[in-house]
Amino acid sequence: MKNAILRFYVIASSWHVKKVCTIFILPLFVLPIIVQAQSPVKGKVVDETGAGLPGVSVMVKGSTSGTITDVNGNYTINVPSGDAVLVFSFIGYTAKEVSVGSQTTVNVNLSSNAESLEQVVVIGYGTQRREAVTGSVASINGEKLNEVPSANLSQALQGRVAGVDIAQTSTRPGATMQIRIRGSRSLTADNNPLIVLDGIPFTGSIADINPNDIKSVAVLKDASATAIYGSRGANGVILISTNRGLRNQKPRVSYNAYAGAQEVFAKFPMMNGEEFTALRKEANLYQTNGADEEEGINTDWQDSYFQTGAVTSHDVGVAGGTDQGNYNFGLGYYKNQAVIPTQQYTRYSFKASMDQDIGKHFRIGFSSNSNYSLSEGNQLGTFGILAASPIINPYNEDGTTKRVVNSASGDSFVLTENVLKDLDDRGLWLNETRAFATYNAFYGEVKIPGIEGLKFRTNLGLDFIHNNGGNFTGEGVNAVNETTESTAGISNAQTYHWTSENLLTYDRTFADKHSLNVVALYSAEQNKYNRSSLSARDIPAESFQFYNLGQAAGEITVNPANQDYQLWGLMSWMGRVMYAYDNRYLLSATLRSDASSRLAPGHKWHTYPAISVGWNISNESFFKVPAINMLKLRAGFGQTSNQAILPYATLGRLSTRPYNFGENEYATGYYVSALPNPELGWEYSKTTNLGLDFALLNNRLSGTVEYYVTNTKDILLNVG
Repeated sequence: MKNAILRFYVIASSWHVKKVCTIFILPLFVLPIIVQAQSPVKGKVVDETGAGLPGVSVMVKGSTSGTITDVNGNYTINVPSGDAVLVFSFIGYTAKEVSVGSQTTVNVNLSSNAESLEQVVVIGYGTQRREAVTGSVASINGEKLNEVPSANLSQALQGRVAGVDIAQTSTRPGATMQIRIRGSRSLTADNNPLIVLDGIPFTGSIADINPNDIKSVAVLKDASATAIYGSRGANGVILISTNRGLRNQKPRVSYNAYAGAQEVFAKFPMMNGEEFTALRKEANLYQTNGADEEEGINTDWQDSYFQTGAVTSHDVGVAGGTDQGNYNFGLGYYKNQAVIPTQQYTRYSFKASMDQDIGKHFRIGFSSNSNYSLSEGNQLGTFGILAASPIINPYNEDGTTKRVVNSASGDSFVLTENVLKDLDDRGLWLNETRAFATYNAFYGEVKIPGIEGLKFRTNLGLDFIHNNGGNFTGEGVNAVNETTESTAGISNAQTYHWTSENLLTYDRTFADKHSLNVVALYSAEQNKYNRSSLSARDIPAESFQFYNLGQAAGEITVNPANQDYQLWGLMSWMGRVMYAYDNRYLLSATLRSDASSRLAPGHKWHTYPAISVGWNISNESFFKVPAINMLKLRAGFGQTSNQAILPYATLGRLSTRPYNFGENEYATGYYVSALPNPELGWEYSKTTNLGLDFALLNNRLSGTVEYYVTNTKDILLNVG
């Protein structure tokens, strides 16, 4: 498809204008020695969420006097009396200048800089400056993701991150793309990466996340980077951070919208009528034309089937904050009408987040991402029109479209744009899925009094997903026989998911050169899934559609293969230590142990390590190459595991088989369809990674060169 997009933004916020009167006083004479009094100024530097920023540079403008903030973001500096100006700067944030005047306390809020945001990388349960990262991590900010309008994150990421393969497996509106990070590791187990949304493992579809709500995305690729997420990160990890409000910001309302058209940019290369006739003669098949076939006719079924689609998106939000907290709320609407008639996808989304300080030591907050979507026309595809004979005349003498046409290979129901729209208008051919999902993350954080740099945080994720599907095919619709019975069906599925995480973090810098970050984690996770469906034939009234299957005159079927129940859990312990000396020598070590309910008793637990080191060559005193701004060598080794098989795979399974004994007697029998496996354990991979990061010509050119080897053992594979 090709797209034509019109996009615009509206941003409004409160503003004010001050008149400034400046008085210049010219001294009549200058003393040879000038002595200025020094005044102490203190304060705190925080980020958008109100968390203190350690290591922020605080300089007196026009002088060499300066300091840096401590682990909590606090600072103290002596400034000359008068009109002193303090300059606050930190990698990944917009520098800010503040006039001191007569103030003795200056608190500052630094906001993320879109141009340098990628210099601060989300690594899982924390952040690091890019030059301090030792694992294989790639990041991209939300502004770059939304430079090209897209329906979901998978489309926005395509072609933007090295080592991430994104393939389109469906053209249906709302469909996501297949994501593989550094290829596939398992033959039959799950190869999808772990998605983490605002710190909580994400169980839904990427289509549920509004791309315009995303602030940044980080992709963890090697084992030393993903080990902190354990078995869930065996196939790589994608960390998604959504937009949040800024502290000390007045309410700001934003509106973002775009609209465009979609067309088929290249039709399937099918034979025309003349070529098709020649092929039949050459193959010596179907030498007699069907009743509706005639040589010399050239019907392009694709022209009569495809339409011009449309896409539109609207997002409105409000964000702001006080000196103690911040908030962000947003509503989104997205609709995509496909090039296949009556096929469309509609999504309504709601985003909310809030952070609030309680005194000096406590902080709480939450984020919520909810959406309702409607997918229609799921039964439609392109096989029918591509298989149709191009020498068929689909029109009657009066110009109306024939219901059924006959070719040499048989009869077929005619599908064109007008036919599909007419059936849809009359409600005779429907297939739709309504979905509601809500993903919620809550946290509470406390700074331990008396121990600088030590804090405890608990995260709680509560998710719910509901899918309701319905389909109806009226009598004789998409069938050769006009009296073919009508059919209908419904399906329902629910997912209940919770995650609980408890983290103890110690983060401190000693003697301005030794940076230490230690994280200890305990987490538990549970997921419950239930699905049911039934179908019926011979619906007594077309107006019933799929809403009252109990009234069906024909058989009502509850297929055991279409019913499902799953309950599984995961328990984990993790420890990580990150150390840096003088921003030159870097070390990261992780040890994690997971227990999965999916695996057999005696094989549920698995412990695996990961370690990585880095050397910032460009920070060495002997490195004197002006054209090279950054040069870092990395090496890492780690082990990850995979338990992504269906629950109860360790147990034996009996399947049902109905059987008739004569005309009036029947019974349901059982047979063994799967043998128990009491030895089923973890599939695990070992990865070695070498990397070289560089930045040249004042950071105008930057990149990464990596070499890695992954070996997978004890592969989870269905046999038989």
